[in-house]
Amino acid sequence: MEQKIALVTGANKGIGYEVAAQLAARNFRVFVGARNEKAGREAAIEIGNDAAFLKIDVADEKGIHAAAAEFAKSVDHLDVLVNNAGILLEDDESALEITPALFETTLRTNTLGPLFVARGFKSLLQKSKAPRIVIVSSGSGQLTDGADGWAPAYSISKTALNGVTVQLAAALPDFAINSVCPGWVRTDMGGSKATRSVEQGAAGIVWLAADAPQNLTGKFLRDRKVIPW
Repeated sequence: MEQKIALVTGANKGIGYEVAAQLAARNFRVFVGARNEKAGREAAIEIGNDAAFLKIDVADEKGIHAAAAEFAKSVDHLDVLVNNAGILLEDDESALEITPALFETTLRTNTLGPLFVARGFKSLLQKSKAPRIVIVSSGSGQLTDGADGWAPAYSISKTALNGVTVQLAAALPDFAINSVCPGWVRTDMGGSKATRSVEQGAAGIVWLAADAPQNLTGKFLRDRKVIPW
């Protein structure tokens, strides 16, 4: 079998690292995408199985195109893009108190970032026989029983990210493009009280990246099941 190629953004730690490690263990050629070069290179070495580092800041559109050009020096296509990178800059503040700068920074990374990366790597994905984009979203972004006042900028960015998912799926009908809620995971972002391990959080993402039906697209999933937006 031809070795598949995957790029995971925000893969130097947390869920992204675990997804990259699981895909590498399944014989994917994995590129560890990260802003922090030192942390990203160390993560790629730790993951092993020929994992490679790719410097990418998902909030920097010009930098994304530079990253795609650098990526193309090593491989001629991309099978799976996992848009995992994200930020959480607030906690229990009211939506009425969040500063415009914090909103804009959050939306730039969490919502526009995955769109920019998909656009930047589209031509490489189109060279795959079965291109897939997996977008890591959150249950906090659900309009169905989702909003409870927690982290409003983050939650709004994930609501909009689910909108990006369906728009990308409509624009790229030959791709499998889905968003996924990993649940509340014990990471730097999720905290120590979270109910899920990183392995549990990564499982649904890896399934969409490697095993889900190619005709499953434009959906929002948790634990391999489609859930309401």
